[in-house]
This record gives sequence, C-alpha cells and structure tokens, in this order.
Amino acid sequence: MDFLKALKLIEDRDGIRLRVHVRPRARENAILGIHGDALKVSITSPPVGGAANRGLKRFLARALDIPPSRVLILSGHTSRHKTVRIMGLPAEELEARLGLILNSDS
Repeated sequence: MDFLKALKLIEDRDGIRLRVHVRPRARENAILGIHGDALKVSITSPPVGGAANRGLKRFLARALDIPPSRVLILSGHTSRHKTVRIMGLPAEELEARLGLILNSDS
C-alpha cells in the first residue's frame, strides 16, 4: 500500500482529512486511484447545485462502509479539488479499506 503514502492523510481529534480530486458527470461512480496527493474519484452527478458534492459524500460513505453523516466536505465545494473529513474511522482502517478498493480494481 505504498501508493497510499502519497495521500497525506491528516488525523486529528475530529477525524481524518484527505484531499479528493473529483471528476463529475462520469460514466460511473468509482475510486480511480491517486492523483498527486489526492484520491481521484469519478462521480456520475453533475457539478450543479451541489449535486456532485452530495454524490461524492454518498459514494465515499458507501465505498468505505460508513454512514454518510460521517463524511464532510470541508473545502472546495465549487472545485474539483476538495478536502474531505472522514469521521469515526482510524487512519489505519481507512488506509486498509482504500487499499482493498484500489487493489481490487487493478
């Protein structure tokens, strides 16, 4: 899981912050890999009226097997580059779940 080191996960008392690079209006919702220091995610929702943000939250929650209320978009609400907080999941567990997802697509 060396590729996960590029993500620069930041754990604090409120959860884990990670950068996400979003590709809206994609053919399917998917975690595509690593883009620089961000997790690259495609979302079928359009970037209109917050639809892509809501789609991102739902998709990440489903992919990580956590409730959507534990996924918060901290910054980048109108950008493809976002900072997301994942709550209630230790960094090691988040890395393990992302590793399984990314390795299953290889």
